[in-house]
Amino acid sequence: MKLLSGLLVLFLGACTGLGNAPSQSPETSAHEIYLVRHAEKQTGENPSLTPDGARRADTLATLLADIGITHIHSTDYKRTLETAAPTAQQTGLGVQIYDPRDLNAFADQLLAIKGVHLVVGHSNTTPQLVAALGGEPGTEIDEKSEYDRLYVISIGQNGVESRLDRYGLRYQK
Repeated sequence: MKLLSGLLVLFLGACTGLGNAPSQSPETSAHEIYLVRHAEKQTGENPSLTPDGARRADTLATLLADIGITHIHSTDYKRTLETAAPTAQQTGLGVQIYDPRDLNAFADQLLAIKGVHLVVGHSNTTPQLVAALGGEPGTEIDEKSEYDRLYVISIGQNGVESRLDRYGLRYQK
């Protein structure tokens, strides 16, 4: 089963183009921001991830393993922190908490700090943050079932470029 999971991660990485991303050191001049909604969650107030959600969080960490993450940001909820945890463990980085109620200020902070950032948010904040960063947020996220979006914002001399990739198993409607 682990072999099958590993092959699936490699396949999905190749599909998104991230599997071939060059390794970068923390001293890189790259300025990229990877944004995801938390993975599948249980029900209730401040729920944890489901087993599928935990697998998606592991898939995300594997997918981002060789891109040189230098900063990890999450809201202060179990589901977002648990989504960020495998990447934090893999990189040895701490998770910095951000306030989802002030996305413009957080966008300014992300734009000011060069590096390779992972930001874990929510269905109602991640597209808004993408837009605040100058990217294309796409359609509204289906809150009940859509967990596979991976936004990539690249900031360079020519301004902001964005793309929307997918990772993990595709949601089913």
